[in-house]
Amino acid sequence: MVGPRVSIFLPSLAGGGAERSIATVASGLAARGAQVSLVLASAHGPYIEAVNPAVKVVELGVPSMLRALPRLVRHLRNAQPDALLAAMSHANVAAALAHRLARSRARLVLSERVHVTSMLSEYRGASMRATYALMRWTYPWADQVVAVSDGVAIDLRRHIDMAPERIVRIYNPVVDEPLRIQAQATPAHDWLNSAEVPVVLAAGRLIAQKDFATLIDAFALVRRKRPVRLLILGEGELRESLLARAARLGVADDVSLPGFDSDPFAAMRASQVFVLSSRFEGLPGVLIQAMACGARVVSTDCPSGPREILEGGRWGALVPVGDVAALSCAIEAALDDPAPPDVRERAEAFTVESAVDGYARALALD
Repeated sequence: MVGPRVSIFLPSLAGGGAERSIATVASGLAARGAQVSLVLASAHGPYIEAVNPAVKVVELGVPSMLRALPRLVRHLRNAQPDALLAAMSHANVAAALAHRLARSRARLVLSERVHVTSMLSEYRGASMRATYALMRWTYPWADQVVAVSDGVAIDLRRHIDMAPERIVRIYNPVVDEPLRIQAQATPAHDWLNSAEVPVVLAAGRLIAQKDFATLIDAFALVRRKRPVRLLILGEGELRESLLARAARLGVADDVSLPGFDSDPFAAMRASQVFVLSSRFEGLPGVLIQAMACGARVVSTDCPSGPREILEGGRWGALVPVGDVAALSCAIEAALDDPAPPDVRERAEAFTVESAVDGYARALALD
């Protein structure tokens, strides 16, 4: 029996949480017998090699969503999928427009990854305003919009005029057996292979949203009192300014930015504290990954996701966004905690299996 045809549209498989999550969903749906086409504007990124071989990768060969639109329309007309899934705001808009222009009968599901109110506050340029206007126009065309957290779902209902029951929450697919196995590997960074100096770890794109500047400031306060090191995994436009900040604060020798790591789990297991310093999120997968690896965690109480994941602070400290003093105190408290909670227990709420179940229901594949 031939399985249902599913097309999944993304800009690329570049190194971000959204790309990793949707690639995991694509692989999971293919493993359950769906005929999955992963349609990428540009077929590059570190997660391509991890995609289930049963998934057909279709490259549109264009650098932007605007230029991808006619090729995505052509794909929908030729492939005639039973369901179309897209993720990330600009890709969602393009998918909805292509679905309408192709007169596709596919069930349309859009996955929103960010807290829209925070996104609008942070990015006020013409491009963001245009994307938001198109979101409000096109998202109601979807059969279902998936939010990655309750916070994102609540916020979406404020912005998008559609029946509340058509906006559903499905947690990202984060925890699986390969993650647990990879966490037991030897960490790549030398700092993590020595017990002499504790390591504070963070991971994410080096962009303003992640607010690693505040983390470096807070780390510098901790470093004044005790030996400690800071390791930030990721790449991005702020690399040089973050290194310069560490140098100005006199902690450059104890701060390392080794770049993007597609498998950061051994580092998470070996670190003494994992810190999420973001200004806003949707559902921060790196926080869940760190918990699945057993790391002590500290997070900003940003919209949205951390409070939901940590159940109001039960599993790790929540501090105000941008508060250097509070973040430094929380890091110190976590380093000194003689009996931290077993955060792996909470991480089991975010398994790959439960996420794939959710997307199968949303796409009407069950």
